[in-house]
Amino acid sequence: MSDHVLSLNHVDIYQQENLILKDVNLSIKKGEFVYLIGKTGSGKSSLMKTLYGDIPLKKGEGTIVEHNLSTLKERDIPYLRRKLGVVFQDFKLLTDRTIKDNLKFVLKATGWKKKAEMEEKIDQVLDKVGMKTTGFKYPHELSGGEQQRIAIARALLNDPELIIADEPTGNLDPQTSVEIMEVLQQINKNGNTILMATHDYALLLKYPSKTLKCDGGEVFEVVQKTL
Repeated sequence: MSDHVLSLNHVDIYQQENLILKDVNLSIKKGEFVYLIGKTGSGKSSLMKTLYGDIPLKKGEGTIVEHNLSTLKERDIPYLRRKLGVVFQDFKLLTDRTIKDNLKFVLKATGWKKKAEMEEKIDQVLDKVGMKTTGFKYPHELSGGEQQRIAIARALLNDPELIIADEPTGNLDPQTSVEIMEVLQQINKNGNTILMATHDYALLLKYPSKTLKCDGGEVFEVVQKTL
């Protein structure tokens, strides 16, 4: 068993025929909190999509949560995503059902069967993000920050080995962004590994951690003093 949840060696990342990032080498260990920064269009999202199987890996070696990205088949993607928790900028909650039913939908889709176990898991993840009393509400009844907390709870449902958060504070005001970061920090302290793409340099300064940067078609680690 490796202590790395993610390892990329000499990886080129393409969007269709366009080379977006070249010769990417990076690794993330269990328990780390890693930022991914870079301007819009620098390749952050393409890298993220490659990691959760939305963009196929055509060149190089990549392993994520014990799945080989270079040989990943369409049918393997649901199994890969069960080991990943993905948090999006725009929450992606289903607006026609309650918070509890949003979470139940994910559990059913990933093979959970027993009602009591599902209820217990839902209570557990809502409690982790400080939203235990909101299960009966609909997404539109919650603020942006509350919806993002629910999105984080959803990402925790299958006890993921790695949480990929793509600009999780992108649509939130500064105060709410800090609250969401506190939630992510706490989850990281509890042992979850997190890779977070962000534009928000204020958060990086407030919560310093290992930082990777996409720039000029490359990905490299940066020391925070040089941001």
